[in-house]
Amino acid sequence: MTADPTETRQCRAQRLRMVREQLRRRGIDSDAVLGAMRTVPRHRFVPEDLRAEAYSDRALPLGPQQTISQPFIVALMTQVAADFERRANRRERVLEIGTGSGYQAAVLAEIFGEVHSVELDAELARRAAERLHDMSYRNVHVHHADGRLGWVEAAPYDAILVTAGTDEPLQALLQQLQIGGRLVYPHGASGQDQMLRVARRLDASECEESNLRPVRFVPLRGG
Repeated sequence: MTADPTETRQCRAQRLRMVREQLRRRGIDSDAVLGAMRTVPRHRFVPEDLRAEAYSDRALPLGPQQTISQPFIVALMTQVAADFERRANRRERVLEIGTGSGYQAAVLAEIFGEVHSVELDAELARRAAERLHDMSYRNVHVHHADGRLGWVEAAPYDAILVTAGTDEPLQALLQQLQIGGRLVYPHGASGQDQMLRVARRLDASECEESNLRPVRFVPLRGG
């Protein structure tokens, strides 16, 4: 990412405080993830009238049934997906389902070598792609498509993140994972209790799953 010459000292201070108080204190301990969260200017991904709240400890609305996730959840999903016990590196490829503003994709781009992000809403996809391009994220590719189907053209992936809740099977996504890769997703429909889960693909037909924490996401659309 290129430096933002218009960034104020206040924004920088707020971002550093976000990392210190919202992330470190809740167990985000990966230097790579903390570095990415320090680097990516969240205020550039939120609506202009909400920029004063860009580094607050909550999700912010982008439009009808669209949000930019809470910073802690972005960091947590990134840390779990990267799985640093496997030594995530700049050659790895990751898929994001639900581009939204592009913020999560930018954080991933600071860690992974190649990021593909799928967004159902054409206007959101267009704006996110333009924003990421303007910020010189050349390793992010935004696709306007149905995220339930993944993005098979660039599969297999070392990790897949889903940023919307669903209680439907995600077999198409699991099949696009490398053996040993991780799928991180919120399980549960909108308006219900949701659980952030991680599924690791063990072989061609089997995976193991575990629960991470309760969450609340907008519903996964499409189909």
